[in-house]
Amino acid sequence: QVQLVESGGGLVQAGDSLRLSCAASGRTDISYTMGWFRQAPGKEREFVASVSWSWRGGRTYYADSVKGRFTISRDNAKNTVYLQMNSLKPEDTAVYYCAADPSTAQAMGRPEYWGQGTQVTVSS
Repeated sequence: QVQLVESGGGLVQAGDSLRLSCAASGRTDISYTMGWFRQAPGKEREFVASVSWSWRGGRTYYADSVKGRFTISRDNAKNTVYLQMNSLKPEDTAVYYCAADPSTAQAMGRPEYWGQGTQVTVSS
């Protein structure tokens, strides 16, 4: 019902920046909470950031590991959510997944919809 497609991943050096984008299509009339998760090789998927729905961009929430470095935002007119990642560290290396859920839980829990993922690699 809702399809999510991520883009913007790549290979960067520690301290560099990247901006990820997630374009939503399908049924977008629902006021979804949207966010980002990441999964490193051999590790469990972890929550990164979320943004609730509102006409002015929504309220944001971040994992402690990325707070102050990452910024999530959304453009409801374009059905797109972004993740601006600054001061990247090698431990940020992971596949990043866009997610959407009709609930208002900030950490999202188990989102209903997922993107295919985009690889982010940070070298030291």
